[in-house]
Amino acid sequence: MELGETGTGSAVKAGRARVVVLAADASENAKKRAAGYLAGRRALLVPLPYTKAELEELFGKSGCSMAACTDFGLSAAFLKALAGQYGEAYAELAEEMTRRAEKAERRKAAGPKCKPGREYHE
Repeated sequence: MELGETGTGSAVKAGRARVVVLAADASENAKKRAAGYLAGRRALLVPLPYTKAELEELFGKSGCSMAACTDFGLSAAFLKALAGQYGEAYAELAEEMTRRAEKAERRKAAGPKCKPGREYHE
């Protein structure tokens, strides 16, 4: 997890962010900044039902209006939990992240790609 605007922006720009979460009472500037970070990126933007104060308490970081999750499995589990608690509002996002997590797991299990003519020698 990367917390705050700076950490979130760094994770997104480095291509490590899977989900960017945004507090319900985040400022318009923070919303624009999060959308700007994600322009042309594959990470999902998830507006949360929690306030900044609740996020600050959960994460232990003051002034926290956004965070980025960098793990597929954790992102999928988090969105499933939100979908279970808040229903349809998060169901589609949870399904998409579960699909992405499963795809990443398949790629990881398959091992490194080997181009024809470039077989790895043991």
